[in-house]
Amino acid sequence: MGVVTQILTFILIISILVILHELGHFIPAKYFKTKVEKFYLFFDVKFSLFKKKIGETEYGIGWLPLGGYVKIAGMIDESMDTDQMAQEPQPWEFRSKPAWQRLIIMLGGVTVNFFLAWIIYTMLLVTKGDTYIPADSLKYGILVDSIGEKIGLKTGDKILSIDGEKSKKFSDATLDILLADNVTVDRNGEKVTFAVPDEGIKDVLATQGKNFLGFRQRAIIAKVMPNTVAEKAGFQANDQIIAVNNNTVTYWNEFTKVIRGSVNKPLNIVVNRNGGEAIINLTVPEEGAIGVQLSTDDVVVTDDYSFLAAIPAGFSETIKVLSKQIKQFKIIFKPKTEAYKSVKGPIGIVSMMPESFDWMFFWNFMAMFSVWLAFVNLLPIPALDGGHVMFLLYEMITGRAPSEKVLERGQIIGFVIIMGLMAVIFGNDIWNIIKGYF
Repeated sequence: MGVVTQILTFILIISILVILHELGHFIPAKYFKTKVEKFYLFFDVKFSLFKKKIGETEYGIGWLPLGGYVKIAGMIDESMDTDQMAQEPQPWEFRSKPAWQRLIIMLGGVTVNFFLAWIIYTMLLVTKGDTYIPADSLKYGILVDSIGEKIGLKTGDKILSIDGEKSKKFSDATLDILLADNVTVDRNGEKVTFAVPDEGIKDVLATQGKNFLGFRQRAIIAKVMPNTVAEKAGFQANDQIIAVNNNTVTYWNEFTKVIRGSVNKPLNIVVNRNGGEAIINLTVPEEGAIGVQLSTDDVVVTDDYSFLAAIPAGFSETIKVLSKQIKQFKIIFKPKTEAYKSVKGPIGIVSMMPESFDWMFFWNFMAMFSVWLAFVNLLPIPALDGGHVMFLLYEMITGRAPSEKVLERGQIIGFVIIMGLMAVIFGNDIWNIIKGYF
């Protein structure tokens, strides 16, 4: 059921986003009395799964789940309906409308995407607040693996700034480092600034960032799982690990490292319990885990927001997500990072969905993906909204509309570019699946 839930979650998110995006085109088109011939979720190549004509518009669901579209009369789009364009323009056609009206119609989809993300982030802040780990107040510094060290970081560093700016959240710092030119840390009381190497970014992306950056914490147990070795041995919540087999233990990563390296071996563990010491003896089972969880209560904070305060905060979050998506292109176009290999298409994105439904993930992912759709659709590539906007701005600035031949050729070129990119992305998804079996 896990894979089914992942697929259904992705389809639901995409369906909502596509319908709202196309409504962004549909509503201003109808407002300006422009005929909309089709409104489709997914593409109906050769046939559709469902269709019904209401008024002058055919509404339907296609079989190819790669987005959706509205077909507006008198517009050169992916349908390439040249027969209609060869006839005399009609007052209800797109091409007969003033340039400013056509511009509003074309910007409608990305506008809806942007405002949808803003609304979602605002409502999440109102209802749930903003829970995070502050990046600038990690008492015991960060925790990195060998790949994190290739970036230039060391366990125990305290992040001061990234490209000269402080990161409020530790989760933001993780991505900000990959997008940065340089990082400044406090290393044993000394201020150290270093450049982020492309080779280090490549290694992080190759492992999808697993364990490259974490944070150190005292070895304090938050929860003992029932029916586990830890429960049977006598561990209790709030126990602080002091030593294992006469070796001092201070941090949680030190404790877990000993556990993972002691399969089927007996351990003598000393804990601080209510100001006194207790001794626990156990043998680590085959799976290399004993059934205890780390306490994070002392590092996690939550900022609460009123509705009025959440509105600008939601806007700021939307802009921040958009700016990070733009910055990611800097990594993709650097050959040494090989970031293009990590670009995910629909297959790869499905694997990111949780195996059981999670409302918080659902709304956060929808907001993020909505911003991404707005950004991608604004790229000045013919066949995308941004391509149409580019030609309209040219017309408004010069006072001359591009010829229909130019628009047709631009549409064909844009379509070829998009299909080529989709082929590469799908191929990358499939290749990553194949690699997973070897």
